[in-house]
Amino acid sequence: MTHTVTVSFVSAEGGKPRRARVPHGATVLQAALDAGVEIAATCGRRGRCRSCRVKAISGTIAPPAVQDSVQLGHEAVHERFRLACQMPAIADCTIMPAPPAGEAGHQILAGAAGVDVASLKLDSGIEKRALRATVPQDEHNQSSDLEEVLRGLPRGTDRTVSVDVLRQLPKALRAEGGLLTATTFLGRVIHLEAGDTADHAYGMAFDVGTTSVVGALMDLRTGETLASVSAVNAQAVFGGDLMSRIAYAQFNDAKLQTLRGRILNQLNEFIEKSCSDAGVSAEHIYKIVVVGNTCMHHICLGIDTSYVGLAPYAPAVRYAIVVPAGDLPLKRAPNAQVCFLPIVAGFVGADTIAGVIATRIYESEGIRLLIDIGTNGEVVMGSRDKLLACSAPAGPTFEGGQVKHGMRGAAGAIERVTIGDDVACQVIGDAPAVGICGSGLIDAAAQMLEVGILEDNGRLRRNGLEQLPERIRRRFVTDGDGRAFALVAAADSGKNEDIVLTQNDIRQLQLAKAAIYGGVMMLQKIMDVPDARIEEVLLSGGFGNYVNIDSAIRIRLLPKLPRERITYVGNAALLGAQLALLSETERRRAEDIVRRIEHVSLATRVEFQDIFVDACNLAAPAR
Repeated sequence: MTHTVTVSFVSAEGGKPRRARVPHGATVLQAALDAGVEIAATCGRRGRCRSCRVKAISGTIAPPAVQDSVQLGHEAVHERFRLACQMPAIADCTIMPAPPAGEAGHQILAGAAGVDVASLKLDSGIEKRALRATVPQDEHNQSSDLEEVLRGLPRGTDRTVSVDVLRQLPKALRAEGGLLTATTFLGRVIHLEAGDTADHAYGMAFDVGTTSVVGALMDLRTGETLASVSAVNAQAVFGGDLMSRIAYAQFNDAKLQTLRGRILNQLNEFIEKSCSDAGVSAEHIYKIVVVGNTCMHHICLGIDTSYVGLAPYAPAVRYAIVVPAGDLPLKRAPNAQVCFLPIVAGFVGADTIAGVIATRIYESEGIRLLIDIGTNGEVVMGSRDKLLACSAPAGPTFEGGQVKHGMRGAAGAIERVTIGDDVACQVIGDAPAVGICGSGLIDAAAQMLEVGILEDNGRLRRNGLEQLPERIRRRFVTDGDGRAFALVAAADSGKNEDIVLTQNDIRQLQLAKAAIYGGVMMLQKIMDVPDARIEEVLLSGGFGNYVNIDSAIRIRLLPKLPRERITYVGNAALLGAQLALLSETERRRAEDIVRRIEHVSLATRVEFQDIFVDACNLAAPAR
């Protein structure tokens, strides 16, 4: 018989404890999930970040793991702080999770700039027709409800209907004396209801990202956006990057279903909220377009992601898919058809294709560059003549992962940094700083590089400190196992400790930005395109829109181009999804682009290793 222990969870605000009984040796993080307590594990339970920090309030606990000391420091470990992902439950105990790093006011790029309906052919594939049909009455001339309804629809309408539609049919035909509305998608009946509701036809577009999920409710007749919704991806507690999620569910169907349930529940909630905000019925949502990276695509469909995480990183399917909402299930939109755009490769997904559609790179005369800076970044380069794409997995660093005081862009996060004789920080919400988000991290590194706090190779300066202003010199501190630079002193912070950048934080930034910039350099090399030939750089994604472009260029996250040739394009993935929602022409275009685009696997390119090492430097090496 397996020995079990009880783990209780309490919060600093009080309230009733939550408990879970787990096998002896199970991690406290698993106990938290069993108890319904959400503790983020940004690094995917590998002990490489501090997001799952907890404190043991009572009970016997195991000795600290090496990762506990590395991430939290010896003093915190002595005070019974641990990483929940590394802490085995060996006896009954009471645990207090550390408060989240200020998610209030989390900045998510919820919407695109808007769909230019004037230049778009509105051909969503959804058609609604009010008609009057006769109930079958003559036993000698046998007919059926369906045959009578089909007589009132255009010739060529598909006579095959789903069982769900057949179940709607008898009541709809008889409720209002034969007056009913038939809805078709690409010529096939998908919904029947009593009365004339031809003026009500809606759809939703979703961008399911690794970090955040955004959606838009749209009127399919006018192209108007009726409501927008957004939130952190509900799967984030299982890891901040794709490989963490894949590893969590690898060869384990139960865990795959856990991830799938999380995202489908979130989409259902978004549908309900959007309809409530707009004052429309979810029964009149007839088309949903979903874009996302390959991992999110597979999870939504319940497809095993195990092999996406193993060489050669092959997806189960690449072509476009259309399924009834009930098959997923998206129960809040029972009459919808759900369209998944095609994907390019294991780590270049439908969100990239949507971005290409939105930015029209495929019809450019000159070379343009689309960069999605995010946890699972992608780079597309080309013109109407040729398109190349690659995956640039930056990991969770830009979202605060694996950075000591890192956090998402929320209240209390340092988002801008200026350094002169001293350091000045701009904090989201004008609140005391409790951490630093990705845009602040990039700003800080650029400023530290500019004034000589950082060397070109990313090392914190050791020699010649006397040449720096006195107030700057005082900010060099010893933190845990190494040196760090204090951006905000403990007395001015919101957590009674210095907000610092450690040497490891800088290294994590270098690796993340090198993934993006290295991808750009690789595509430039393949196409033989120097910086001067790039006509425009398009920054996409939720994070890209908050980056200080000058700082990004300074640390070599972006190519060194004139400022006017770098453009924010908003959430291009969502905009592309909206275009495919409103226009079957655009949805079909996605399939054409997938056939045209050439995928570049960076890992298989021998020269990429040298390019990546070069890209890690904060300044270009002297030639």
